[in-house]
Amino acid sequence: MSTTLPQIETGALTALLTSAAFAPIGDLGWIRVSGSDRVRWLNGMVTNSIQSLTPGQGCYNFVLNAQGRIQGDLTAFALEESLLLETNSSQVETLLAYFDRFIIMDDVELTDLSAARSGLLVAGPGAPALLTTLLGALPSSLSCLNLVFHGESLTLIHAHSPLVPRFELWAAPETITLLTTTLRDRKLPLATPESRNQLRLLEGAPLYGIDIRDKDLPQETATVNAPSRALHFAKGCYLGQEIVERIRSRGNVHRTFSGFLLTGDLPSAGTPLTAADTPDKPIGELTSTAVIPLPSGAIQVALGYIRREALDGNASLTYPGGKATPASLPFAAAQSQSTESASDQEKQSQE
Repeated sequence: MSTTLPQIETGALTALLTSAAFAPIGDLGWIRVSGSDRVRWLNGMVTNSIQSLTPGQGCYNFVLNAQGRIQGDLTAFALEESLLLETNSSQVETLLAYFDRFIIMDDVELTDLSAARSGLLVAGPGAPALLTTLLGALPSSLSCLNLVFHGESLTLIHAHSPLVPRFELWAAPETITLLTTTLRDRKLPLATPESRNQLRLLEGAPLYGIDIRDKDLPQETATVNAPSRALHFAKGCYLGQEIVERIRSRGNVHRTFSGFLLTGDLPSAGTPLTAADTPDKPIGELTSTAVIPLPSGAIQVALGYIRREALDGNASLTYPGGKATPASLPFAAAQSQSTESASDQEKQSQE
């Protein structure tokens, strides 16, 4: 059983955890929902309360089918005359087609805005101070603010961030190019796709299509991200609500989403988990795995699912080539590092 972890470049991830870094956003798309029935209609299509949003506010949602299975996820933001839906680029076309089936006599129009908007991510303990200096104001968590940068319109989003502050800047491509130059001039490091995925895993953020599939139920995804953020139990009827309510009233689902610390060989996604005393009976599955180069030393982590009785019983979990230990999310080692860095940033700003 291997215990030596490979050497991996730590710079980009260290910047995200201890200071700040930026990156172009190429994996997110946008759908605009307009029309006089938009709020009522969308409220009946997703799992969170759209009707309670005020302009600028956002909320995270699942999109379910009638059997309560997750067909996609999105964050909805309310504007004065429309709703904007942010989702993974791979989901835009699928969700447009899915939603269109349920527009019957409703005054609702769906528009793909992905090509018209370019984005930048700025994340890390130092991100709030940096963006305050550049833009003068920050929105509250999970909300957006329309600003002006060098005479051009800019939307700043304070994204969900269980580990480090995370912001998205959206504007016309020319404005994003100018912002990119500004951040480079300030010597802000570039966050690589690998480091962004490492941060996602440390946060315990499930990705639809990888960690959340169309066979999964909302309550099975219990993490720092969902379903507590995604489900609203007093909003009224929506597609798939009957199954969600039935699970809530009758008890928990049989399996749950979890983080895992790994010892041994790094397994591939989809590797089953078994208990040491029943090696032929899978009781879980790893959906994402990686070696994470923390400043304090590399660790191997995974996200995945485990049957509740195994989690509650502290069973010894194994996979071919190693052992897995359930861990709370975000992962404690990264949380300690980012908290110390945030404290240092605050002290520096006060001096």
